[in-house]
Amino acid sequence: MASGAAETSRGEQRAGLLNGFAAYGMWGLVPLFWPLLKPAGAGEILAHRMAWSLVVVGVALLFIRRWGWARELVRQPRRLGLVTIAAAVITVNWGVYIWAVNSGHVVEASLGYFINPLVTIAMGVLLLGERLRPMQWTAVAVGLAAVLVLAFGYGQPPWISLCLAFSFATYGLVKKKVNLGGLESLTAETAVQFLPAVGYLVWLGARGDATFATEGLGHGALLAATGVVTAAPLICFGAAAIRVPLSTLGLLQYLAPVFQFLLGILYFHEAMPPERWAGFGLVWLALTLLTWDALRTARRNAVRLAAAREAAAATPAVRGEPEPAA
Repeated sequence: MASGAAETSRGEQRAGLLNGFAAYGMWGLVPLFWPLLKPAGAGEILAHRMAWSLVVVGVALLFIRRWGWARELVRQPRRLGLVTIAAAVITVNWGVYIWAVNSGHVVEASLGYFINPLVTIAMGVLLLGERLRPMQWTAVAVGLAAVLVLAFGYGQPPWISLCLAFSFATYGLVKKKVNLGGLESLTAETAVQFLPAVGYLVWLGARGDATFATEGLGHGALLAATGVVTAAPLICFGAAAIRVPLSTLGLLQYLAPVFQFLLGILYFHEAMPPERWAGFGLVWLALTLLTWDALRTARRNAVRLAAAREAAAATPAVRGEPEPAA
């Protein structure tokens, strides 16, 4: 029996890892997809992504018959307001990312997701009053130095990277307060985005600038596929999140910007002058410090938890011993 349970647990972990690799792999390779949608501009691609994502997640929810959360959400104006904020922030993030990729800034876009953990930590300190461990402070300081080096190299702050990092960190903070599952959260957010997106597409069509119906069936199908491109990795991520430890997911998250960075250099042939390598090197050093500190802290907590369990297990046996006779 125990052997069967262990096999099931190992099977669940393998499935979780495969889903994690699939999710972050898809997010990492998505820069290959957005250029296929040209001659559509970033605004049109973004609007299609918002509209078709609602269609895809709506079908998924119909399939699994999970709608109870929607009734509860509608009755809670504060959570609805937070969903609206999340939808607005992720719209900015999606739009900047699509524009960056299709404008030849894949490397700078990847930097945004490299520095996102550092921005999240900084926001936790500034907005939530969280206390950092010394190694976390060091990582944040190194990350700030990296931004300064990159600003010197670019001749201006790396605004694409900063915009992506801050918008995604804000999105994560708001989603944490909304407390909805991944699929449900995306459904609620795209429901907020849907009407503005469709309105923008109608306006583009009225001006004669829409490409959905003018560039052939294949182009239209690719624009519709933006919904699948958005939803598929999120579904895989949700499957991974319930099967593997948070520390494992924390390591897997670096796969996406690594893939994006390599695509920017090897496939899109973007320039990497010495000062940009120096800036990226500092970012990677900061992430190494952050990851090492997180793993060390998780190991210490695991040891303390195991010791506490052993003490709790031993206590009843001690109490159960008969008292010596007087």
